[in-house]
Amino acid sequence: MDKQTCLEFVRKVYSINNFVKLCDIQFDDMECGQATLSMVIDPNKHTNLYGIVHGGALESLADTAIGAVCATVGARVMTLSITTNFIKNIHPGEKAVCVAKIRHHGRTTIIVDADMYNPQKQLMCRTLATMFVRGSFPEVPAKW
Repeated sequence: MDKQTCLEFVRKVYSINNFVKLCDIQFDDMECGQATLSMVIDPNKHTNLYGIVHGGALESLADTAIGAVCATVGARVMTLSITTNFIKNIHPGEKAVCVAKIRHHGRTTIIVDADMYNPQKQLMCRTLATMFVRGSFPEVPAKW
């Protein structure tokens, strides 16, 4: 499998996810064990009552990137635990970019970290997740 084939496969898998579509999450790049996703902060969707980005919107981007990176090794997963540390903010209209990397790939769990950046390439938040492996995508090999 190559990067483009994996990217197209993961995009197809997530194309039926209405929440991902609602958030306007984009699948930018894929490698075996790494995924880069992004989301332009829409003031009508992603902000809180103070007009700044809602932490849940950023958490949704991170969680989606974490699930997507697991798909790059052929794993269908569910989130068991997720922790995000918010460091910097981002303004409406700007693009948040999230890079997720697999740190441990076991038989029943996968540990992933995801770093999110603002347009100035400053770290905005860092997420660590433990994912439960509930099945596989036979179309994607575990290593490629």
